[in-house]
Amino acid sequence: MAEFEVVRQAVIAAEPSRIHELIDDFHEWIKWSPWEDLDPQLQRAYKGPQAGVGAQYTWDGNRKAGRGSMEIMSSDDREIGIRIAFEKPFRATNQATFELKPVEAVTGRQPSTEVVWRMTGQQQGIMALFGKVMSMDKLIGKDFEKGLGRLKAVAEAQTA
Repeated sequence: MAEFEVVRQAVIAAEPSRIHELIDDFHEWIKWSPWEDLDPQLQRAYKGPQAGVGAQYTWDGNRKAGRGSMEIMSSDDREIGIRIAFEKPFRATNQATFELKPVEAVTGRQPSTEVVWRMTGQQQGIMALFGKVMSMDKLIGKDFEKGLGRLKAVAEAQTA
């Protein structure tokens, strides 16, 4: 069993509250998630509250998108914690955290927020063997970068 951590960050020219809305409500992920275009026929379901603690999202898609669920476990102004359970193409349960840190505004400029997207977990079974060849960082780090880029575009477009 091998533990892993994948971390990416971006500075977004938007208030933390605006970014929080886009992460804290799974319905908003369609606008920015790096995995949304993996399967045009992706099946989605939502349970629990619209946003915040207890909100749940499940997906079922093609081989690339896989199947799994997410649930918001904690949510406050500065941090959102999400439990992610993958069923296909492999079984794993990981923790994702989005940290929102206000960046001191430069006079005359839009307030900005540093967003840190972190996922931690343990690679077991076949994924532990695969992890010896290809790290989780290499496997999904580019997805995090793509997602943060999309999140930045959506948040900044709506605050302009």
